Amino acid sequence: MISHPVISVEHLSKQYDLGVIGTGTLSRDINRWWARLRGQPDPYTRIGQRDHFERIGESILALDDVSFQVEQGEALGIIGKNGAGKSTLLKILSRVTAPTSGVVKVKGRIGSLLEVGTGFHPELTGRENVYLNGAILGMRKEEVDRKFDEIVDFSGVEKFIDTPVKRYSSGMYVRLAFAVAAHLDPEILVVDEVLAVGDAEFQKKCLGKMGDVAGEGRTVLFVSHNMQAIQNLCQRALVLHEGDMLFDGQVTEAVNLYLESSSNSITDISWDHENAPGNENIILHKAWVKKKDNHTDNQIFTVNDTLEIAIEFDNLMKGSSDLCLTIHLRDERNILVFVTSSINENTNQLSPGRYIAKCYLPKKLLNQGNFTVSRLLFVKDRGRVVFSNRNTLTFDVIMPNEGRFGWMGRKEGVVRPELDWSIEQIL
Repeated sequence: MISHPVISVEHLSKQYDLGVIGTGTLSRDINRWWARLRGQPDPYTRIGQRDHFERIGESILALDDVSFQVEQGEALGIIGKNGAGKSTLLKILSRVTAPTSGVVKVKGRIGSLLEVGTGFHPELTGRENVYLNGAILGMRKEEVDRKFDEIVDFSGVEKFIDTPVKRYSSGMYVRLAFAVAAHLDPEILVVDEVLAVGDAEFQKKCLGKMGDVAGEGRTVLFVSHNMQAIQNLCQRALVLHEGDMLFDGQVTEAVNLYLESSSNSITDISWDHENAPGNENIILHKAWVKKKDNHTDNQIFTVNDTLEIAIEFDNLMKGSSDLCLTIHLRDERNILVFVTSSINENTNQLSPGRYIAKCYLPKKLLNQGNFTVSRLLFVKDRGRVVFSNRNTLTFDVIMPNEGRFGWMGRKEGVVRPELDWSIEQIL
């Protein structure tokens, strides 16, 4: 099979110097230069800031020796934490900024949506900006005329199309900007995570349009922190971290790597004897959450996984004790999801010794999000708390890939159970 790369990036690096280059006026620049010449501090450094002269020569590598190729018709996801270099990479590909070193080869016209307002003149109306962007892409007026009604209909801003865009809300800005970028037939569509400004319905609409663009043989580069959107649209993804490219390959592996590297989850914890939480009644040794019947260290859980939460502990109380465990689970907004207890089990009469207590969260119970075992209670005689431990475990739950046109945002609610339904025709 013949390869047709439309983007080729070889050993790309971009360096930025830290600090402010100038003061804003020639007279102040001269005063700063004169102060440095005499060995005095910068007269324009604000209180609490480092002296400007101390930062001269400091720089960062926003991109460090990045290389990859993109084939014609491919939808490529680019993911990473804030500051990883994603936006810098897209700005170089869109020729907004120049690389410090390396070679970038692009074949075809690029339609870019990098930041809210990029490419739009605030004083011009929406209509005028559509034609301006078409001219920038090298299109004739007749070509833009044929696409104009389709652009306005997709954006949903028909009522305001003859209003200066400086009066648009950020959502309206993005709707029109995306419609222009996607409909003016660029060979390469570059979208930075500005779609987060739009509502869920428009995000799904944009995702479908980008899928159509890729299906027509054009190329899409998509940056987003929405992993579901990345999985729905892309078959391949790059993972960037502090300017380095950590991974280039299959999208599911890329998403798992990103989530594992950026997660604050504590899914498996052990305590040594000296630091183990406890008292004269209970000593904790281990706690974990994992997929049921799965012995791997994968910390990425989906809504389709049955989860096992387990606690290993010593019971130090003399004689047999009517002991039960209670778990409080909360989401990232500190909303209590549920409280569950072992009080109904027949094994609660526990003699002194070491035990492992397990409970199972059924699949399709929890929604997407981050969850914390916020409180772990050991209760004796169905009322007296003999030991309590807070914030024992935290874990993330994500959506599996539902295909290109699946739901791409977080559904409402902290749980999403699949309930039994009955629908009967009565007339």
